[in-house]
Amino acid sequence: MVRVGLTTERLTRAGAELADEVGFDRVTVSELARRFDVKVASLYSHVKNSHDLKTRIALLALEELADRVAAAVAGRAGKDALAAFADAYRDYAREHPGRYDAARFRLDPETAAAGAGVRHAQMTRAILRGYDLTEPDQTHAVRMLGSVFHGYVSLEMAGGFSHTAVPSQESWAWTLDSLDTLLRTWTTTRG
Repeated sequence: MVRVGLTTERLTRAGAELADEVGFDRVTVSELARRFDVKVASLYSHVKNSHDLKTRIALLALEELADRVAAAVAGRAGKDALAAFADAYRDYAREHPGRYDAARFRLDPETAAAGAGVRHAQMTRAILRGYDLTEPDQTHAVRMLGSVFHGYVSLEMAGGFSHTAVPSQESWAWTLDSLDTLLRTWTTTRG
């Protein structure tokens, strides 16, 4: 019997919390059923399977991250917008490691097109308009920023920067300054 109060949204949010606690890769319908002290079968009226649950968590994480980034960059331009975007991204990953991993979950093209990942790309392109990049450079820059932010955050969260006395925050600021310089001078340095 389905326990009163269980909804797809509630299960998705609980799955996101579980991902932050134990890791996104360990989120399953069975684990979620244990959390609610219900039989696994009672959850199948809300989610199809673990893949469906993970897809829903991924969409939630992308939406949360897009909302956070949008609030951070509102009214900013240039380096201020770039830093606000990057800091919101990094903070979200540090506060919600499982959800951050979920945001990297491979979605089918139709689901991805309907999700907040599109907003992320639009916000990145909006920031890049302040740097006066044209295509295909703008697409290259979107990919570069995503790669740098994700790479830095992933290495930092894995303890990759804890082996030196230089604080990670200093390197983060240096990285953002370097990206800003590169983007501002891109058209003048290409030959």
